[in-house]
Amino acid sequence: MTEVRQFNRTTALAGFLAAMIVCVFAAIGNVFSPAHAASPPKDRDALFEALKNAPNEAEAQLIENDIWMSWLDAAPSEEIRSKLDTAMQRRNMYDLQGARELLDDIVEQAPDYSEGWNQRAFVYFLQGNYEASLEDIERALALEPRHFGALSGKAIIFMTMGRVQLGQKVLRKAIKIHPYLKERNLLIEPKGMDL
Repeated sequence: MTEVRQFNRTTALAGFLAAMIVCVFAAIGNVFSPAHAASPPKDRDALFEALKNAPNEAEAQLIENDIWMSWLDAAPSEEIRSKLDTAMQRRNMYDLQGARELLDDIVEQAPDYSEGWNQRAFVYFLQGNYEASLEDIERALALEPRHFGALSGKAIIFMTMGRVQLGQKVLRKAIKIHPYLKERNLLIEPKGMDL
């Protein structure tokens, strides 16, 4: 009975989190819009090390923002980055089809650009196409294994699909990379059972 309650709690949290992700990504879209002043490039390895050792959530958030910018700025051309920005704006306006069409072009033109795959995975998630989302997440993670955004998205999809143990395993992997990850509140602390 306890496992059923925990599953129901996790399912409810996953649904709530899905709604929250829309809000968070809308905010991220605003922070990372073309109007946002780009800071000088920073070493991504150093950023991940700083993130892992951040003393508090506020500091971790600043480092997380720099990592997101480094992922976005890794676009192989200004044209690809512009398309990505436009796709994110369309997604934020709930033009999911328009966003996906741009992202289809991006992954075709720049298959080695992890953020193209990650952003299309998020659009697929919003469209309820979890299988396609998981496929794109795997492509993003193959290119950027430390992509805590892709990992947390993967965890949420698994939990939403009822694959709670697998979702928890993936979420724990994401939290090892980013200890202050917003989705950490979805962790189920085991009480006499191995997740």
